[in-house]
Amino acid sequence: MPEAASVTRARIGDSEFDRDTAVTRREPGVYDIDLSAGWTIISAVNGGYLLAVLGRALADALPHADPFTISAHYLTASQPGPAVIRTDVVRTGRTLSTGQASLFQYDEQGAEVERIRVLASYGDLDSLPDDVRTTAKPPAFPPMDECFGPEDGPAPVEGSSAITERLMLKLDPSTLGWALGAPSGKGEMRSWFGLADGRDADPLSLLLAVDALPPTAFEIGIMGWVPTVELTVHVRCRPAPGPLRVSITTRNLAGGFLEEDAEVWDSADRLVAQSRQLARVRLG
Repeated sequence: MPEAASVTRARIGDSEFDRDTAVTRREPGVYDIDLSAGWTIISAVNGGYLLAVLGRALADALPHADPFTISAHYLTASQPGPAVIRTDVVRTGRTLSTGQASLFQYDEQGAEVERIRVLASYGDLDSLPDDVRTTAKPPAFPPMDECFGPEDGPAPVEGSSAITERLMLKLDPSTLGWALGAPSGKGEMRSWFGLADGRDADPLSLLLAVDALPPTAFEIGIMGWVPTVELTVHVRCRPAPGPLRVSITTRNLAGGFLEEDAEVWDSADRLVAQSRQLARVRLG
C-alpha cells in the first residue's frame, strides 16, 4: 500500500469511497447523490464507481444488503455533479430479493437524462454454505514490489485520471507493454488492487474493482476511451482483508466491440467476484 495508507488505514464505512458513494434518501425508493469528480477518467465518471453508487441505493431499498448479481446498461456518459436514483423492488423472498434502479442527471434545460439502468439480486453472503467445488485457480502474479503503479510512470496530464489517486494499483509488468509503446497484442490486464486510503474490500467495492484497471484494449494496441455498454458482476463471497488480485482478459474484438472477463481474488485465494462487460473501442 502507499505510505500514507499504511499510516492511517480507513475503515469500511468511514473512507473516501464510502463518503463518495453515500446516497441520501429523499423518499422511499428515491435517492440523491452528488457524483464526485474524484472518480473520473478525463471528464467521465468511472463505470465501476457508478455501479457501486447504484448498488448502495439498492442495498437500502431491498431487504437484503449484499449484491449477488448486478447488471448495468450504460446509456449516456455520467458527469460529476447532482444525480437522482430511482429504485423499484421487483420481488422479495427469504434468501434473495430483486430490484431495479436508474440514475438520472439533468441537461441544460433541466430535463432528466437517464444515465444507467440496473437490475440486481441481493442476498446475505454470510449465510452461504462454505463448500467450494471449482477448477478456477488464482492468477499467477509477481510480488507487489515487482509490479508497477501510476506513480512509477510519467506524470499524467492534470485532471486526466483523477480515479488513480483514489486507488492502489500495482500492475503485472507482463501486461504493461502498452505503457512502453510495445503492447503485447494479448487482451490481458492484471493488477494488485486496493483503495489508496487502506480501506479493506467489501461487496460494494468489488463492483468498483472489476472496472478500475486500464482497458485490455491498450495491450491489444488500441489506445483511447473504451466506454462500457453493459457490465454484469457476480459477487461470490465477502472478501478477506488485504489487497485483491484482479485479472481481466479479452478474447474477441469484432465490429468495434470487445468483451472483458474479470476475476477478483482475495488474500485468502478465494474467487470473490467475476464480471463480464461489453465495451466499445474507437478504431482508426
